[in-house]
Amino acid sequence: MVGNDSNLQGKLISIYHHSSVTVTAKRLGSLFYWRKQQKHVRVYVRECHTCQKNKSENVKTPGLLQPLRIPQAPFVDISMDFIEGLPSSKGNNIVLVVVDRLSKYAHFITLSHPYTAATVADAFMNNIYKLQDLPASIVSDRDLVFLSRLWKDLFAYQGVQLSLHH
Repeated sequence: MVGNDSNLQGKLISIYHHSSVTVTAKRLGSLFYWRKQQKHVRVYVRECHTCQKNKSENVKTPGLLQPLRIPQAPFVDISMDFIEGLPSSKGNNIVLVVVDRLSKYAHFITLSHPYTAATVADAFMNNIYKLQDLPASIVSDRDLVFLSRLWKDLFAYQGVQLSLHH
């Protein structure tokens, strides 16, 4: 039993820490005990510089990259993304960037927080559709707007293929 000596607890964790929270807690728990031991180990491992630097990803291997189809005409295949964290200008602090994948011509549409799928769709229709017509495909990241039911239904109804990438 170690008790509430936080210096001793920290020294013991550092001595027995050579792996994950689970392994460290199991090794330490087989020899020592104190209240909230698991929590202290979790905090120590989370703050361990070496662990964070060497942390492996726990995601499935993505496999081979799948190339996007080659655009055949201007504004048939576009990509979209947001630039956020900008200083406010006339109440707007976000830019929706719409890029033609063939010519690399870009439209920059200003928005403000909070934006919704409806406000982004409205901005798209007023700034892109009005000038360029609807594209055949849109490539975007997995932003919540692009994952929304409204966004998917709007473009599915129009026959636009949505491609969501990481």
